[in-house]
Amino acid sequence: MQTGSYINGEWYQPNSERQIRNVNPADTRDVIAEFPMASAEDTERAIDAAAEAFQGWRKTPGPERGRVIWRAADIARRRVDEIAEMMTREEGKIFKEARGEVLKGISLLEYNAGAGYRLGGKTLPSEARDTFTYTIRQPMGVVGLIAPWNFPWAIPVWKSAPALVAGNAVLLKPASLTPATAGLLAEVYEEAGIPKGVFNVVVGSGGDVGETIVNSGRIPVVSFTGSNEIGSDLYVKAASRGAKVTCEMGGKNAVIVMPDCDLDKAAVAIRDGAFGSTGQRCTATSRVIAIGDTRGELVARLEEHAKKIRVGSGLDADVDMGPAVDEGQWKTDLEYIEIGKQEGARLVTGGNAPEGLDHGYYVEPTVFDDVTPDMRIFREEIFGPVLSVAAASDLEEAIQFANSVDFGLTTSIFTQDVDKVMRFVEEVEVGMVHVNEPTIGGEAQLPFGGIKATGVGEREMSEEGVNFFTELKTVFINYSGQSGRLMIR
Repeated sequence: MQTGSYINGEWYQPNSERQIRNVNPADTRDVIAEFPMASAEDTERAIDAAAEAFQGWRKTPGPERGRVIWRAADIARRRVDEIAEMMTREEGKIFKEARGEVLKGISLLEYNAGAGYRLGGKTLPSEARDTFTYTIRQPMGVVGLIAPWNFPWAIPVWKSAPALVAGNAVLLKPASLTPATAGLLAEVYEEAGIPKGVFNVVVGSGGDVGETIVNSGRIPVVSFTGSNEIGSDLYVKAASRGAKVTCEMGGKNAVIVMPDCDLDKAAVAIRDGAFGSTGQRCTATSRVIAIGDTRGELVARLEEHAKKIRVGSGLDADVDMGPAVDEGQWKTDLEYIEIGKQEGARLVTGGNAPEGLDHGYYVEPTVFDDVTPDMRIFREEIFGPVLSVAAASDLEEAIQFANSVDFGLTTSIFTQDVDKVMRFVEEVEVGMVHVNEPTIGGEAQLPFGGIKATGVGEREMSEEGVNFFTELKTVFINYSGQSGRLMIR
């Protein structure tokens, strides 16, 4: 396994006393790697390499750039289990989920490879005689990508693949908790034929690497996924210097359960949404709003499901849920559980660090009932396996509760009533809506993102993801030898 930063096609060990210590959260005795952090100076070096490489890469035809991305998909498919195992070791999610994430990344590579043939504009009629007008999309230069730890393969892929196929050079800052998975992505791109300097990985702190990316006048595009606190500050700094910025941040996603739904199906979907990936995804189900008499039966089913979840190392085949990613997140989960108790919510099940797992950051799947919309566990993002169940009198009140938080990423409703479905779709304040399925999930060809405090800037993935990394240019060609245009002053 390569370690360090990947700059200008070479693996590089920065000259720094500060160390990245990559530890398995399922067993902290398992140290995956230790290496020096990159500095602001190292980041500038990567920007230099990317800026130089961009000049050649932008001139490479779009279909050829797409073929490189397609080869990356083939290479990743060959190495799928290796990548998934590394992700499980350093992030903690179970192997099945990690493998699914790698396959999702491969789908994203395939979709964006095809975009090399679709990087077109539009031909549009001109008001002037003998004038041909059209638009084209062009790459923007060196783009800065700042990725989180919870999807250490899929998110760097869905940021980098469209940026690369559009003709940009990339500087990726992965999370310090998950540098090895990002390193494997660099290996895949290198083998696929990405030229030196076109894709760079700089592993270091937000204060050094992140701030350099955000403040650099040589980086016209910044794409960030992470916390609201960091993202809001980043957006102001980068946008104030004229950069194009997108930020995907927090979520507090609700599922509304109507009396006419298939309650067993709803309970399974809520379980998967709440406790899959240890609840450490922005699309996780963290709130349930039950209407009418459904709450009691639903809570009983959720309790039964939660108690059956086997917690442990994600590398063990019989485990259903892994650890929190690190000590800080583990403490946050336990603190919010205590907050829920103090606020008066009823702890149905879980709420503790499980016994017998002394060397990892484990939390039991936790369900609270009798939660009200004013409680912190209902309103604030926890990012752990903690589920809150509240009651509403009807759909109108349920939508009001769902919309009462700052976030607006995703939501779901379980019902057989199409009228209620359509009303819900129209009135709920989110970027993505699910019906009779979990709040989680996304597809390469569909836009991903939220509104309100969840996201600013453009959507990711799909055609919107590619367009974000391009500049639109409008062209007027007059072929008559005279203006032919009425000038309006």
